[in-house]
Amino acid sequence: MNGARTLATAARVLRQLRHDPRSIALMLLVPCLMLVLLRYVFDGSPQTFDGIGASLLGIFPLITMFLVTSIATLRERTSGTLERLLAMPLGKADLIAGYALAFGLVAVVQSLLATGLALWFLGLDVIGSPWLLLLVALLDALLGTALGLFVSAFAASEFQAVQFMPAVIFPQLLLCGLFTPRDRMAPALEALSDVLPMSYAVDGMNQVLRHTDVTADFLRDSLVVAGCAVLVLALGAATLRRRTA
Repeated sequence: MNGARTLATAARVLRQLRHDPRSIALMLLVPCLMLVLLRYVFDGSPQTFDGIGASLLGIFPLITMFLVTSIATLRERTSGTLERLLAMPLGKADLIAGYALAFGLVAVVQSLLATGLALWFLGLDVIGSPWLLLLVALLDALLGTALGLFVSAFAASEFQAVQFMPAVIFPQLLLCGLFTPRDRMAPALEALSDVLPMSYAVDGMNQVLRHTDVTADFLRDSLVVAGCAVLVLALGAATLRRRTA
């Protein structure tokens, strides 16, 4: 992997995003709007918002980054841009790392906006450090980016890319412990939830919600989410194709 080529790829992606206000709005504003909506859905029960707001602070960025990244990468392939890029002295790892860096920078902004809004404007009450909450939100957004890059290799159209969301995101959403504690699920579902990265994203947020200090469980959850993001990026580089069949 070449650092200069990776940075050049990231700069090109950011220039393209600058001219795509709808994608920028989806990545930066939609998670914030969803948090505002959630806050006032539970206006009469702020304790409920405190209980699930931190978890959704990690889930919303993951979902939006997954959607935007998968569609944007697929658009590169179907338009022929990807084939032209790979015909140059640009490796697959350079391309994937450049995309991850560009969308990672967007994820930083997204996580800052969503976390700041939840804590200082919507009154989300957490015991732990806001910086730890921001860290987990950022890792979740990066995981969504990695998953989006990976599944784009298997889609033949933007519609198919969106169709991957029920297959990749919805099962994790149901099994991550947001709706019911994972230890109360059927044993087979609990075992399945133990290998899904969103479960650790939610657990990490809950650790910040309930503990003042960094716990061993928080470190484990953060490392699992980060490790899954790196693993999926590596798989994305391995499965990257020039053309869509």
